[in-house]
Amino acid sequence: MESALTIFFMSLFVLLCVLGFLANGFIVLTLSREGLQHGRLLPSDMILLGLGAFRFLQQCLGLVYCIYFFFNLVDFSLNVAWQLLSLHWDFLNSSTFWFATWLSVLFCVKIVNFSHPSFLWLKWRFPALVPWLLLGSVFISLLVTLLFFWMNSAVYQALIRHKLSGNMTDMEWNKRLDICYIMPLKLVMTSIPCSLFLVSILLLIGSLRKHRLRMQDNADDPQIRSNQVHTRALKSLVFFLVLYAMSFISMAVNATVFITSDSRWYWLWQISTYLAINVHPYILISSNLRLRGMVRKLLLLGRGFWVT
Repeated sequence: MESALTIFFMSLFVLLCVLGFLANGFIVLTLSREGLQHGRLLPSDMILLGLGAFRFLQQCLGLVYCIYFFFNLVDFSLNVAWQLLSLHWDFLNSSTFWFATWLSVLFCVKIVNFSHPSFLWLKWRFPALVPWLLLGSVFISLLVTLLFFWMNSAVYQALIRHKLSGNMTDMEWNKRLDICYIMPLKLVMTSIPCSLFLVSILLLIGSLRKHRLRMQDNADDPQIRSNQVHTRALKSLVFFLVLYAMSFISMAVNATVFITSDSRWYWLWQISTYLAINVHPYILISSNLRLRGMVRKLLLLGRGFWVT
């Protein structure tokens, strides 16, 4: 029974990853083609392109990570492959957090109406700063990841020395160091983009909700179609907030809860950890006119090919 449950959750995880590959790959190919044709991209498309590319790589790495961990549980924390996978995972995870944050901030400065001079200046300057913000985010993520890698190397050496003493198991010692030293630093660094994301997304939700309520006061308003657009945008932002929170919480829980690969809940936990990476691209596609239009074209093309 347990083996059947493990196979089921493992198959579900692989299927989820395949769907994520398709969605993120579609975003990257469509926006890359758009950029090559017109020679430039809108600021929002730049962020979506970077987010899709980094998430695609993150999914590939995550799939390798989970399968490797599943078949190499013994001395996994002492393995050099684990350190290399963790190095790349921390870099991609930090970059995607920053990209998602800049996407919410961009929407915030475009939609929210404040009369404060500093906000008006930000509203005017932010779109032009997007390429530099993306590059800066990658650079910051790289520096933080190298710092984590240096700390992990120190942990690795401590594990080797402690293994000789025999006072504690490798897993217990590794977990203690992770909880006491490495994870607090990760949470502090990740809390910066998460705080920016939370503020901008709450401002967006509040602004769109007020606009929606004002338009509902007049049911005969000719802008009822615009009301539907704002309702769809509001739902998309709420899903965005929930998935972003799940990514942050799963990263925090990973430091305190260790689910071994022989547990029946291992693959279910991996599904919940990677859910945001695999589901959020579909929300981005449905809320973007260009991507949604390309999906329609592909569906019509596939339908015509099938009919003929």
